[in-house]
Amino acid sequence: MEDRLLGTEAKDEGSLLGKVWAESKKIWRVTFPAMLAGVTTYGVFVVTQAFVGHISDTELAAYALIQIIGLRFANGIILGMSSATETLCGQAFGAEQYHMLGIYLQRSWIINLVTATILVPVFVYSSSIFKLLGIEDEVAEATGYIALWFIPIIYYYVFFFTIQMFLQSQLKNAIIGWLCTISFAIHVLLSWLFVYVLDWGIPGAMSALIISSWLGVIGEFVYMFGGWCESTWTGFTWAAFANLWPVIKLSMSSGIMLCLELWYTSVLVLLAGYMTNATAAISAFSICLNISGWELTICLGFLNGASVRVSNELGRGNAEAAMFAIKVILGTSISIGVVFWILCLVFGRQIAYTFTSEEDVAEEVSSLSVLLAFSILLNSVQPVLSGK
Repeated sequence: MEDRLLGTEAKDEGSLLGKVWAESKKIWRVTFPAMLAGVTTYGVFVVTQAFVGHISDTELAAYALIQIIGLRFANGIILGMSSATETLCGQAFGAEQYHMLGIYLQRSWIINLVTATILVPVFVYSSSIFKLLGIEDEVAEATGYIALWFIPIIYYYVFFFTIQMFLQSQLKNAIIGWLCTISFAIHVLLSWLFVYVLDWGIPGAMSALIISSWLGVIGEFVYMFGGWCESTWTGFTWAAFANLWPVIKLSMSSGIMLCLELWYTSVLVLLAGYMTNATAAISAFSICLNISGWELTICLGFLNGASVRVSNELGRGNAEAAMFAIKVILGTSISIGVVFWILCLVFGRQIAYTFTSEEDVAEEVSSLSVLLAFSILLNSVQPVLSGK
């Protein structure tokens, strides 16, 4: 009887459904931490936009301009330059040169701190910059004020991205996901407290953003300095200042490439500033782009899963298993994309009221809901295949 049961179990594991289930468990083990970190990190900015949008439509448009254009520009440069840390730390970890991970991390801090400081004038003079670009004076002035609140976020990027890549290269993904989730929960609570309860307006919304973001970085520092990376973090060293030029060249090439990739959608928000009802158009475009970008972070988690699973199976010389993994990941990603596609088509107008109380903005978002839905659907395909 026992032999018969074992035979049935083996048969089930050999079935297509059993193979899909087994592969799905492997995929989610890799993708979930990355997905959790991406969704919550991006979600902090989306939640801030929702709270700002209920203050006034001018502030919503101003926040959209600096977040979608200015901050994404800085984000692209710093994230791209930080990707050199991921490459170098990954190579050092694979070669068992564990002490070099801490040195590479410190070198990236030096380079990125200088880069962030160079970017600060863009935010200080953003009001004048947007006026020169033809944006309405009222919106440009509000943008200049909100931009100043984003300066601490630029320096937050310096540490958050680099430490995240330092930990990922050691396969310490789970801690990143949990820290980001805790920061997101704190952000929602602080935003509600500062904006709705204390009625602090823009300073309240932006203070909540800064505090919750930096709490995540502090958590990374505690984890790193607290002994959980004892072989890879051996303390600060003057060796970090040596051989900076090769790292700078690698960082610059990565930064320029990623910045151009992130900026092509940001141009839509800038062009919206030239439309008849510029304030509503900017707000509507930014809402749609942030929703699409937020959903994209889920699909980018599947990209990580595709990269890991394909490289693992190809490393074992099993090309058939690698192709099967891609099919399972693609099917899962598209299934989730279809769900969001339907939600956008059905609740296109209702989604807008999460971010604004203005009827003209809600009407603009509703008119873009079909394009948003298909953009989200395509998001579920492109990252997985590019990860292959």
